[in-house]
Amino acid sequence: MAGILYVTGTPIGNLSDLSPRAAQVLGEVDFIAAEDTRVTLKLLNHLGIKKPMVSYYEHNKRERGEIICARLEQGESCAIVTDAGMPCISDPGEDLVKLCAERGVKTVVVPGPSAVVSALAVSGLSTGRFTFEGFLSVNKKSRAEHLQSLLHEKRTMIFYEAPHKLPATLRDFYETFGERRLSIVRELTKIHEEVIRTTTSHAAQSLADGSVKGEIVLVLEGAPEEEKEEYTLETAVKMARRLIADGEKATEAAKQAAAATGFKKNEIYRELTT
Repeated sequence: MAGILYVTGTPIGNLSDLSPRAAQVLGEVDFIAAEDTRVTLKLLNHLGIKKPMVSYYEHNKRERGEIICARLEQGESCAIVTDAGMPCISDPGEDLVKLCAERGVKTVVVPGPSAVVSALAVSGLSTGRFTFEGFLSVNKKSRAEHLQSLLHEKRTMIFYEAPHKLPATLRDFYETFGERRLSIVRELTKIHEEVIRTTTSHAAQSLADGSVKGEIVLVLEGAPEEEKEEYTLETAVKMARRLIADGEKATEAAKQAAAATGFKKNEIYRELTT
């Protein structure tokens, strides 16, 4: 009988945020697949747990994924963890879950802290709808294309960023999006946790000097809703008359004006013919 892969969330900073269920799973599984075994060892030592570990990260995920799945198919259980937060979110654990799904190996999620949602919650920006954009590419062309594709995105946008790349990102934000509200959330749940609520222009001018350090999440305001023009029946009729002057028949002009303004075609047509 096949074993189970437990997708296990770990703290993003404060070790006290580990759930009792996650601690129990880490103590009971046969082995742990860790992004960095040195980081996970510190967590296990904190918990007083000794457990075999397998290194699983971006550059060995294909080879190790096959090995982990083979062990699961033989009946062993495994917890996959990342260095901080939920595995599989902007993380190679995504590939292991896909591989398990293809092979019919059961996966169980053990929820834990997430920098994405945590940063959004304290950003002060709209939380009703949002999109997670992960890390921006270091390739200038890919980076520019990514940002341009978001120019008219109305949802709040969340990005991960490394401190050494932050200055360029802040400048790119202002050049691409213009003036928007921006929250820079750093060192979540750690001693130096900070939420900098600012704007893209101020950040590009005053915070792009390399002084902002630590693990960083950027929460960017979405594009403003376009204001809809309020039409009157008189405006709709004038629109229809311009269409007639351009060669449209009265019925077709009324139809097009109705579609553009929201008034009924018959109302517009009646005004045209009286």
